[in-house]
Amino acid sequence: MTDRLDGPQDPRGGHARGSSPGPHDASGDADPTPGDAPPAAGDDGKVHPALSDVRSEDPLVPAAEPEVATAGPAAPEAVPAPARRSRLGPRPTLAALFLLPSLVLLGAMVLYPIGYSIYRSFYGANERDFVGLDNYATIFTDASTLTTIRNNLIWVVVAPLLVTVIGLIFAVLTERIRWATAFKLIVFMPMAVSLLASGVIFRLVYEQDPDRGVANAVISSVSGVFGGGQGYPDARPRGGDQSPIAAEGRAVVTKQPAQPGQPVLLPLVGVKPAGLASAAPAKAAQPAPGELTGTVWVDFTQGGGGQPNQVDGTEKGLAGMTVEAVQNGAVRAEATTEADGTFRLTGLAPGDYVVRLPQSNFEASFNGLSWLGPTLITPAIIGAFIWVWAGFAMVLIAAGLSAIPRDALEAARIDGATEWQVFRRITVPLLSPVLLVVLVTMIINTLKVFDLVFIIAPGSVQPNANVIALEMWRVSFGGGGNQGLGSALAIFLLILVLPFMILNIRRFRRDNQ
Repeated sequence: MTDRLDGPQDPRGGHARGSSPGPHDASGDADPTPGDAPPAAGDDGKVHPALSDVRSEDPLVPAAEPEVATAGPAAPEAVPAPARRSRLGPRPTLAALFLLPSLVLLGAMVLYPIGYSIYRSFYGANERDFVGLDNYATIFTDASTLTTIRNNLIWVVVAPLLVTVIGLIFAVLTERIRWATAFKLIVFMPMAVSLLASGVIFRLVYEQDPDRGVANAVISSVSGVFGGGQGYPDARPRGGDQSPIAAEGRAVVTKQPAQPGQPVLLPLVGVKPAGLASAAPAKAAQPAPGELTGTVWVDFTQGGGGQPNQVDGTEKGLAGMTVEAVQNGAVRAEATTEADGTFRLTGLAPGDYVVRLPQSNFEASFNGLSWLGPTLITPAIIGAFIWVWAGFAMVLIAAGLSAIPRDALEAARIDGATEWQVFRRITVPLLSPVLLVVLVTMIINTLKVFDLVFIIAPGSVQPNANVIALEMWRVSFGGGGNQGLGSALAIFLLILVLPFMILNIRRFRRDNQ
């Protein structure tokens, strides 16, 4: 009990170091207030277990932490084992196994053809004839290949720019109409058609005959509204002295002067029956006082019969012919024939007049443009290219437009900017990354164009519309038989395409980062 209250005794007769003095042991250093005395600590700074629950109220003395009893010396702290680094993804061997088929296909479909084309480009038509760089020199010296390079330059400058601009216009307009989805579907629909089928479609669109070609049908219809009458380029007077009319240059005039109140007959021959399929039967004009009347008709009866220089019941009138009354070299009156070929020249003073059919009646009517001719063939094919790719450009640019913050547009409008200023100063700069991607993609497509040129251009004008890809095929497999020059053209085309492909890939990586 004494040990418990007074602490363990030192064998030399005193308290053990670090023990608490007993109640009868006076200590000169003890605080006179028993409640404020801190628990005594030994030299090693540890508190006696019996006083571990006694807490000092002195803020400068830290509270003693309770000591946990152990049965022996403390066990050494365990050192954690290094964590094993976990691997993300499959093992390299497994990844290589899965990549092997694609690598084999890549080598067989891309690397081997490129390598063999480079090798073959140093040989002539016969693989045993080494020619060095002669094939590459031919590209820049031969007239036909220079034409292909010129045409490709036109394609690269014109087609991508027009596709991008038209796609931008369509994308902006679709944001302001209620039927935007239907419009986008219609414009994008050509992308679902192969380039071969598109070429067949536009080969028919560009036909010269307005009855078959849609382009010339529209042009001739519009010109018919604003233009003159129908032309008969094959019509001519009947030969011989009995004919009342004669040719005067490209015009036709009466041999004898006519006077008002006297009917005039103007028979013609040489008009093809196909041009008269819808013509009305001719009628003899009735004379009228103070007027020159007459008939212009085809004086020919199919199957024989009929009287020359007389209007027979089965003969056809020539509608739309211009008729002039000429006196002393001046035109005094003018009229146009009706469906039955009759005409009336009114307002004439008494006197002698020469009735004339002017040159314009014998010129072929305007039937549109020669789209498939050597002059317009390249612009015509570029038009087909724009029809195919404008929807693609519109969809990409429309996606970029939807990502533009509307706050910037509304702030510009609040500041008083017009719609053109908003479009030019805000919309286009914010769309510049998308526009660049579309432009570069179209440049790559124009450099590789082949199908449209091959299908649309007729064989006679194909050299005028030729491009590098088509020339490569023609030289190698289309009758040229020179695969050395064809391989050189293929490598030349690859060199032209590579910079634009690298530019696109770098931009994609930068956007992803």
